Amino acid sequence: SDGSRCSLSPPAGCFECCIKCLGGVPYASLVATILCFSGVALFCGCGHVALTGTLTMLENHFSQITTDHATLTIVIQTMQYVIYGIASFFFVYGIILLAEGFYTTSAVKKELQSQFKTTVCGRCITATFVFLTYILGLAFLGIFGFSAIPVFLFYNMWTTCAAMKSPMANITDPDSICVDVRQYGIIPWNATPGKACGSTLGDICSTSEFYLSFHLYIVACAGAGATLIALIHYLMILSANWAYLRSSCNQNEYQDIKTKDDDVEEGGSKEGLNSSYS
Repeated sequence: SDGSRCSLSPPAGCFECCIKCLGGVPYASLVATILCFSGVALFCGCGHVALTGTLTMLENHFSQITTDHATLTIVIQTMQYVIYGIASFFFVYGIILLAEGFYTTSAVKKELQSQFKTTVCGRCITATFVFLTYILGLAFLGIFGFSAIPVFLFYNMWTTCAAMKSPMANITDPDSICVDVRQYGIIPWNATPGKACGSTLGDICSTSEFYLSFHLYIVACAGAGATLIALIHYLMILSANWAYLRSSCNQNEYQDIKTKDDDVEEGGSKEGLNSSYS
């Protein structure tokens, strides 16, 4: 019987330890971190490749003179470097927020058990993360809107090619259907040729650069949206954590004041008893 008890106790202890460890995991922060990493990876990876494909397509079909799109080349290269920075920053920031989630979860649980009290520094750090996440959310809202622009441009091009190839269109002069990218401000008005018409436009829509860039821009836009949702999720988590820490601080202050008042009352009652006996 003693042997059966020893054999049963270790698994039970491991089970309790696992339950205790799982109880300290900030699942909301973990979900937000996974969503943030996934969104940033999609946005940065797909956006980088899509920008390269767009530049190749413009050089081959819309702006064959290098000086005409020199500014665009610099802008695209700068955006790709910005993408590197966004990926690196959010990788570090996501880990920091996840660590903050672990800290706050354990702090709240231990404070409820009266094992220790939160500090002003900890609450200030949480409030700083709330403000920074709010600013990043506004910034990524703009990035999300900006990433939808190339999707719109490529969609217009794709629908034009689809309408031209459709047998129901009954187009007598295909060369009259053109797409002029100069009107979008991507390349200057003096770029040569600047536009594509008829069969040339159909050939462009059939290239791998167009097909791949179009779909990568869609995925990049979806990744920006996922990152925005993750930042909103982070903002709700951080706000709730700050509220928990603040309320627990007020509760501890109330308990301290109450304890002091009780001590004063007990001291006064003891002095009264001593004076009556004397």
